[in-house]
Amino acid sequence: MGTKQANRIADALEEMVFTGQFQEGERLDEMRLAKKFGVSRTPVREALQRLVATDLAEQLPRRGVFVRQPNSITLIEMFETMAEVEGVCGRLAAQRMTAEGLATLETLNGLCLDAIEQDDTDGYSRHNESFHHLIYRSAGNAFLEGEALRLYRRLKPFRRVQFQMRGRMQESVKEHEALVEAFAGGHAERACDILRSHVGTQGERFFHQMAQLRRNPDIRIAS
Repeated sequence: MGTKQANRIADALEEMVFTGQFQEGERLDEMRLAKKFGVSRTPVREALQRLVATDLAEQLPRRGVFVRQPNSITLIEMFETMAEVEGVCGRLAAQRMTAEGLATLETLNGLCLDAIEQDDTDGYSRHNESFHHLIYRSAGNAFLEGEALRLYRRLKPFRRVQFQMRGRMQESVKEHEALVEAFAGGHAERACDILRSHVGTQGERFFHQMAQLRRNPDIRIAS
């Protein structure tokens, strides 16, 4: 229960940072947030540590936790790097993925489709994460998988929030379908190109979408 509460609070805090409800350098007060979310301070503390881990907040000794708005240049560079890493994973996975792995990938994409039908952005985000992690594992290179997972964790809040934009889940699942087709045919360069495109523009897209959200909060997908 505690972890679920912490994740729920962290998701809400991330969106509040992205949409400007918290300003750069603003202190995130544990007691005030606990009252806001109707919980004890423990899940709030866990949620704040998640923000610190992804550089959306900074913890200063004896002072507390303070908001850090994402830096546009750094974030775009990280997405560019993630795109190249995922591209390599895709190329290798197209050569090495087992029939069982391909079947699991198709199942996960089916779950993504189910989440779209239910307007379940959280569910889509979970299944999308499993989809990508399976590609990393199927590359058959433990070091590469570790680097891909590290970058994925760092960028996870920025990838997750984009699924709240109308049409983004549908775009994503179509890209998944093209990937499954590339893997099934063993088309390594095609898989690499799809993943590069799938991830590479997400940094710029993130800032564009957050600007839209700040101007018009009603463009979110209904939850």
